[in-house]
Amino acid sequence: MHLKNFKNVDVFLIFVLIRVLSVFIVQTFFVPDEYYQSLEVAHRLVFGYGHLTWEWHQGIRSYGYPLLFALLYKVLYTLGLDSPQVVIYVPRIAQALLSAYSDLCFYRWSGTKKWAVFSICSSWFWFYTCSRTLINTFETSFTTIALSHFPWLGKGPETSSSFIWIAAGLFCIRATSAVIWLPMCLFHLCISQTKAFKLVTTKYIPIGLIVLTMSIILDSLCYGSFQITTYNFLKANIFQNVATNYGTQPWHWYLSSGIPTILGIQILPFIMGVLVVLKARQNHLNELAMLGTVIFATLIFSLLPHKEFRFLLPLLPIMLFVSSRFLSAWSRKASRASVWLATFIIFIGSLLPAYYIGYNHQRGTLDVMEELQHIALKDPENVSLLFLMPCHSTPLYSHIHINVKTRFLTCNPNLDGIEDYIDEADQFYAKPNNWLRQNYPPNSTLPSHIVCFDTLVPLIGNDILTRYKRIKQFFHCDFPLSSRIGANVLIHERKDFEILWTT
Repeated sequence: MHLKNFKNVDVFLIFVLIRVLSVFIVQTFFVPDEYYQSLEVAHRLVFGYGHLTWEWHQGIRSYGYPLLFALLYKVLYTLGLDSPQVVIYVPRIAQALLSAYSDLCFYRWSGTKKWAVFSICSSWFWFYTCSRTLINTFETSFTTIALSHFPWLGKGPETSSSFIWIAAGLFCIRATSAVIWLPMCLFHLCISQTKAFKLVTTKYIPIGLIVLTMSIILDSLCYGSFQITTYNFLKANIFQNVATNYGTQPWHWYLSSGIPTILGIQILPFIMGVLVVLKARQNHLNELAMLGTVIFATLIFSLLPHKEFRFLLPLLPIMLFVSSRFLSAWSRKASRASVWLATFIIFIGSLLPAYYIGYNHQRGTLDVMEELQHIALKDPENVSLLFLMPCHSTPLYSHIHINVKTRFLTCNPNLDGIEDYIDEADQFYAKPNNWLRQNYPPNSTLPSHIVCFDTLVPLIGNDILTRYKRIKQFFHCDFPLSSRIGANVLIHERKDFEILWTT
């Protein structure tokens, strides 16, 4: 790394402080992939136990991202520092530091100084996700880094192809990143002083083949068989449309809900920035390319039935670039009072959702893990945990860090083409007591602890729970998102377990 990358140390320290603070402030559950597509896989690689979801049995996920956490786990294990709390927080701190560096790249790229710092730091959704061990967070960080190295018009002579290496790596780790980088690479071919054919043959194809080959070798070694995870991912999620098993949204969802949500109050300066760019197109060719990328990616993602907020995350730095440039230009003409008022409104409008959703909403399924870890530590041989919740509602071994028996309701897609297929979670919620009797018939050993939402108690309270006592309750959320999710998470302990414990 060149010494020039260590400029703006004071700005970088601001980013580090905010991102590391997010590790300890953001204490809520977002999506299962934060754990099951990264930490659980890494935990299994290093410690020998961890749950692998169906994706890892089908070879549709790259080991590139989990291996980074596996390396951290290995260092902690070697040094004897792999306590449960350290195992939980070190990966998040590592991701937070990467996000902080990408923030610094955003600062340098945008050229708006204070407004760049303010825009990226006051983004509630980036604060909410910047320290999460999500592949989308990793993708967003490296997308920002790549964009800061992109040979934009007016930047000067093109001297580096580093952004191509990063884009190729992102594609191999998460194939959908191509939706963002395809228009950006086409823009590069159009503006470069080097002929497009020469660029493609001397840069794009060689770099792409090298990165793809390295990715295939890495994944094949980890899986123990030849795998092209990029192809497997596209086949499962696009061609076989497996993702619809996890919910669908109308075509306009990204426009009506997705973008407004992730931008929050910053959608106002973003819209104003878009209008300025469109009005003076000839002076904003770089911004036009960015807006074209946002439109193209949103259009493609909108065509897919399964939609999530996090899929838009890599577009966030592009949209914040547009809004920060607008705010910078506007502030030079506006009165001091107007600037301070706008700053205050944006700050408060971002602080409220960042705090409420990051600290309060859906925290019970994380808080419960610390208690389960204490329970498991006391008697790992006899503790067995049954999670009667929607599948992957909690982390697992990456947060318990003790190899105890666990079981949770699965929601695997119909990979074998079974007629009238119903996944296990749906079977359970259709007839909870029947499912329990089938899976835990008379004279069978019941799990020592059952973890569930409070909404389930009226359904099974007169059956299996008569043999249990409630020992802990954790607040989860004020506004449950479905009938299967409750306001509180409960731990029930088998009544005779304490007797067995002491004998």
